Order: sequence, then C-alpha cells, then structure tokens
Amino acid sequence: MKKFLEWIGLKGRLHAIEHKPPLVSQGDIWWASLGENVGSEVNGKSKLFSRPVIILKKLSHGFYFVIPTTTQVREGSWYVKFRQHERDMAACLHQARAIDYRRLSSKLGTLDDTDFSRVKDGFHSLYLK
Repeated sequence: MKKFLEWIGLKGRLHAIEHKPPLVSQGDIWWASLGENVGSEVNGKSKLFSRPVIILKKLSHGFYFVIPTTTQVREGSWYVKFRQHERDMAACLHQARAIDYRRLSSKLGTLDDTDFSRVKDGFHSLYLK
C-alpha cells in the first residue's frame, strides 16, 4: 500500500526546514528522503522515506545530483556494485536525480576513489555516449 499522504506531509515539513546546507562532497553517501514514488521509481524507506544516495555532483549551493543505492543484488549496465561498511551495495544509475539539501539527513560515509570512479564511468557510459 502506497503512503502518498504520509509522504506529502513529510515533504511539506522538509520544505519548511530552514538551516544551512551541510558540508557535502562528491562521492559522499548520505541518507536522503526520496519519498513515496510512482511505478518503478525508487522509493525511500522508513518514516523518513529515505535511502542512501551517492553525491555525484554539487550543482549549486544546496542542490545536488545524486544516485540512489540499494542493497539488493542487481545486475546490468544500470547498476554499479560497491562495498560500504562491509556491505554489498549497488548504485542505481537509472534512478539519478537532482535534490535539494533539505532532503539530506545524515552522512553515511564516502566512496573510495576507485568505487567513485566506477560509478562516474558507469553513469557516463549509460547517459553520455
């Protein structure tokens, strides 16, 4: 059962938050409230409708291009596998999107340079070639 009304309420509260954007760098992994979405779009989990995202690029002050992640085993060119905190994860390249800083809740970690390069290369291969 989709929880669209709960998500709308949380989305309104997130929008009303007034604080400075956190210090965010490319390759960081943050919990982000992505919401209750439609069809095959990736959903957030828990009461914050959140899931880890990789910061692919800082677009402007407080606005980021991110790639959601999953711990489910996934295969194919739309996914790039990596390990974080001794856990197998995959970057969901086909779910990439821009988000405002108010969706970010806490930093989970940072990809090592090799994994971040693989994620960037996978994204470029999928969308820019």
